[in-house]
Amino acid sequence: MTIRHLSTDTAPKPFSRYSQAVEVAAGSRLILVSGQVGVGLDGALADSEEAQHETAWRNVLAILAAEGLGPRDIASVEVYITNPGAVGLYREVRDRMLEGAAPASTLLIVAGLADARWKVEIAVTAVGGG
Repeated sequence: MTIRHLSTDTAPKPFSRYSQAVEVAAGSRLILVSGQVGVGLDGALADSEEAQHETAWRNVLAILAAEGLGPRDIASVEVYITNPGAVGLYREVRDRMLEGAAPASTLLIVAGLADARWKVEIAVTAVGGG
């Protein structure tokens, strides 16, 4: 396995479905996916906050699929949301889209993204066989 999930009782347990840390096997391919937002292939912004979250995840997963990877190959996630009240929404959509995978994760609430209409941006690091 190229990703090993690490956990210790000497640090706080995760607040939701993510790993305290992950280890990537030497010689693995690292795929760094740039921040994806809720804009579809047609260039249209998804029409609701939830749809933006779903579209951003679909974009991430499409990029990974093009490289033969999927949710379980994600080692780390960095997420930026603009609505503090959307933490629960983000976690619900993430858990659904990742199908049980639990990468290391960072969630930041920010004042804004590059376009004021965007509600979420998701960047991931994924790992494939060497």
